[in-house]
Amino acid sequence: MPNSIEAMADDAYTFIKALGFEKIDVFSFSLGGMVAQDLVVKHPELVRKLVLTGTGPRGGKDIDKVVGTTYGDILRATLTRSDPKEFLFFNRNTTGKPAAKAFIKRLQERTENRDKSISTRAFRTQLKAIKKYGRSAPSDLSILTQPTLIANGDNDRMVPSELSEDLHRRIKGSELIIYPDSGHGGIFQYHATFAPAVVDFLAP
Repeated sequence: MPNSIEAMADDAYTFIKALGFEKIDVFSFSLGGMVAQDLVVKHPELVRKLVLTGTGPRGGKDIDKVVGTTYGDILRATLTRSDPKEFLFFNRNTTGKPAAKAFIKRLQERTENRDKSISTRAFRTQLKAIKKYGRSAPSDLSILTQPTLIANGDNDRMVPSELSEDLHRRIKGSELIIYPDSGHGGIFQYHATFAPAVVDFLAP
């Protein structure tokens, strides 16, 4: 596991080229959105359309606090015998709690070829990379010309929702969707609305 977002983006580029792709669409979430930004800034010719969800720009305000938020919610989940994603991704109210339970249930629908669980070492390395990214100088996103769709919930505690608006301002011509009464997992809470929107956006 690389210890920086830049290195993750370099690995992604190597993997994409090894597969033989010359032009791709990128759909990204959270940490993936940070990697996607570094990828497209460094290799703009590779990306046709870009989707950034639950993420923020390099140097974005309070991104570096994600470590404390993450460990705090993992502790809360442990004490309540819940999945940490219920706390990390959703509001703890009458709207968010049922949405969280439904999301966790959907995650169990696939029974074959599931991703392996991330190791503790890799997880910690990811958090350190995000913290470093949050404390880095901003990238010049004004150079991006790809059609870009940005989406988030209006109460993201992991990557503050205002950073989605910041991305929207920085990337000329981008589209922004903010879902009400939802958090980091806003696109999962509003999947029935978001999925068709992404399909339309990515259409040729």
